[in-house]
Amino acid sequence: MTLSSSFLIAGCSDGEAAAKAAKPVMPAVTDSVVLGMGCFWGAERRMAAIPGVLDVESGYANGEIAGTYDAVLAHEKMLQWGKTTQRNHAEVVKVTFDPAKVDLEKVLIQFWESHNPTQGNRQGNDVGTNYRSAVYTNSDAQQAVALKTRDVYQGALKAAGHGAITTEIAPLQKYFTAEEYHQDYLVKNPNGYCGLGGTGVKYPVAGASTAMPQAAAKAPRLEAKALNFERQLIVFESDDCAFCRKFKADVLDHWQSPVAVARTLNPEPPVGWALEKALFATPTIVLFEKGKEVSRYTGYNGEKPRFWQWLGFHLLTPAQQKIAFEQGTERPGTGSHLDEKRPGTFVDPITGAALFRSDTKFESGTGWPSFFNPLPGAITEHVDVGHGMRRVEVRSASSGIHLGHVFDDGPPPTGKRYCINGNVLKFVPDSDKKAGK
Repeated sequence: MTLSSSFLIAGCSDGEAAAKAAKPVMPAVTDSVVLGMGCFWGAERRMAAIPGVLDVESGYANGEIAGTYDAVLAHEKMLQWGKTTQRNHAEVVKVTFDPAKVDLEKVLIQFWESHNPTQGNRQGNDVGTNYRSAVYTNSDAQQAVALKTRDVYQGALKAAGHGAITTEIAPLQKYFTAEEYHQDYLVKNPNGYCGLGGTGVKYPVAGASTAMPQAAAKAPRLEAKALNFERQLIVFESDDCAFCRKFKADVLDHWQSPVAVARTLNPEPPVGWALEKALFATPTIVLFEKGKEVSRYTGYNGEKPRFWQWLGFHLLTPAQQKIAFEQGTERPGTGSHLDEKRPGTFVDPITGAALFRSDTKFESGTGWPSFFNPLPGAITEHVDVGHGMRRVEVRSASSGIHLGHVFDDGPPPTGKRYCINGNVLKFVPDSDKKAGK
């Protein structure tokens, strides 16, 4: 099992303590239904968010083998190799709810909206009969509700251009509780990422089951004409994804990179543009060039330098990459901007963040651009004991790339010499700012 599920996974910061929190006192009357939505980690989290749900447990259901994770994985391989005809279990969640507070229909509405029920034996990048969509019921009444909601949602899907629902709806025959480490997995392991929230088609509003089903409004696809055809980043998000919000706060809210960026809640690319494969988690940041995907970055857990390094490998030349990511050094006198004297700002070539002003640049005679003062908060300093020397390395605070070193032989007023590789600087003249470039 992987985190590549196609349903919504919200982040959680309470960790192990939340996982061990006391479960609510059960009312006198409860009901339960067993649901298969692909990987059970995110399904558990999604269904637990329904008011009136008392408990959600990961498990395995309606197979003909032992009910363990290892047995399920091993059996799926045997099925793929054609060495068995025995039915495998589905990864499922057993949803126990208070029928006085939430009815089965509302539980199933969340189920239908939280995954793609038209994909057969897969969800996102998880492929196999163990990832099938399923509703396993405990009574004829539950079976009837499941079939009714399926038909209503099928109408909404059809109206939105989707295919037939493949969900298995059947009585529960066998159920095994999954191993303890699978229970509350995303609470215990919060460094995950969010799923795409299924098809994006909403279940029709109350009363629509007796009328013509209407697909709820889906986030529109981005307009290609409003984007940069040559090079464009698109951040694919979902509407209640904690890691999407974190990426926005950490990165997008401070965006100065030369690469154009856009955000969308629609998992499809702009019309006429192409993804290499379907998206399966959010946030996914895709780099397009000439309308085609060239790379993607899936998931975000706060590692900004890792994201910027990913982008940097697509923006920088091999020579620049060697300096930025391998602490390389250009030969003296060969770098860019050595003779740059115009008023302006030297910026990080990946993030666009300002590093040095030209009025702090001076001629050091070393063959590298030199500055006596960086802009506040622009750099970080690190002890470097490589090459048999003890020096102070200078990195960009925004991207973490290597810039050069700082020495104590500079001019007043600081007495510092920030000796920087010119090839990992980008210069923005003040005249460009005045012209609105």
